[in-house]
Amino acid sequence: MSTTKVTIPALQAMKAAGEKSVCFVAWDYQMAQLADRAGAEIVSVGDTVGVNLWGQPHPLEITMDEIMVVAKAVRRGVTRALVSADFPFGPLQEGSASAVKAAIRLVKNAGVDLVKLDGASDHPVAVEAITRAGIPVFPQFGITPQTSLKYGIEYSAASTAQVPDELLEELVTEAKRLESAGAVALNFTNSGPVVGPAVVEAVGIPVLGGFGGGPWLDGRIRMVTAAIGYNAGNVDKEPDTYANVAKVAYDALVECASDIRGARKLRGQK
Repeated sequence: MSTTKVTIPALQAMKAAGEKSVCFVAWDYQMAQLADRAGAEIVSVGDTVGVNLWGQPHPLEITMDEIMVVAKAVRRGVTRALVSADFPFGPLQEGSASAVKAAIRLVKNAGVDLVKLDGASDHPVAVEAITRAGIPVFPQFGITPQTSLKYGIEYSAASTAQVPDELLEELVTEAKRLESAGAVALNFTNSGPVVGPAVVEAVGIPVLGGFGGGPWLDGRIRMVTAAIGYNAGNVDKEPDTYANVAKVAYDALVECASDIRGARKLRGQK
């Protein structure tokens, strides 16, 4: 794996060369280190940390202060990849001044390299303002946690949905508008195999995606926890993931508890 620091021009050159970019979503120092060492171009601090790690019912509950704590931890764990952090719901919707202030806070106090804005296609002026402030913008559009209701889709169903093919022209226009506003890359969620390739072809910046993405995009976004099977529900089933960390962790904790109850020496403890 290369140890060369990833830059935005390098990321954009990968698109021109037909090379796929990897973006892992991480929420803590340890996982950030692993994602960086595994060769990701981007390590993203997603606003779904509240749902996936803290048990919140919806990502709209996450606050800027909470994102800051997570972003600082991830930043400490990454030395090579670009670090991106999501805006929580609020700063972008409150206007350009609020959005710029939030972006500056994430860069200045958390050390992120770029900011990801959910629903940014409705706020191109804010994207322009953040860009003018010298901060790279990574907009998210399509069916996202903050825009799913716009498409009549409940958040719980968003992971299996894809944007309707008849919205191809509208979404291509959105992508071009975001590129013109200064976006350095796009996160197209639930792109699908029809609209996705059209958007990739229409813009000169990388188009990555998580849910509903595929080989037609310039890169993929995947939560570290999802890739490794770190979900308590996996203890009772074999997930379709690259590992089943939940089962390994559960078995280890059961064995540790048994040693404690049996007054035996604990592994790793002097």
